[in-house]
Amino acid sequence: MWAMGVNVEEFLEMLGRLPEVEQSDGGGWTSLKVRGKGFGYLWEKTVTVGLKATIEEQMALVAERPEVFEVQFTAGRFGWVVVRLAKIDSDELFELVTEAWCLTAPKELVEAHEAGR
Repeated sequence: MWAMGVNVEEFLEMLGRLPEVEQSDGGGWTSLKVRGKGFGYLWEKTVTVGLKATIEEQMALVAERPEVFEVQFTAGRFGWVVVRLAKIDSDELFELVTEAWCLTAPKELVEAHEAGR
């Protein structure tokens, strides 16, 4: 069994595995974008991350593990989730970050990234 939890530095390193991730300070949070479109947020103070997901996935994650995930908001066909970094393992978090990135990045960038894996 591996140790649970991801720290802020590990999360930021994880972002380097995805192409063209832009980080900018939002005043209390770090905004995560790909080609100018947001797919996530990092709140270092609360050690949480907000990630874009489908509404179905948002509902499933929160229903399955409310101690890890909470609803942030919904916008259009997307449901954003708050993830508590101390309660998730790095593989699952990277999968969720990658999915949020894929929901946001232009199709050709996603295809190029997936072809290179």
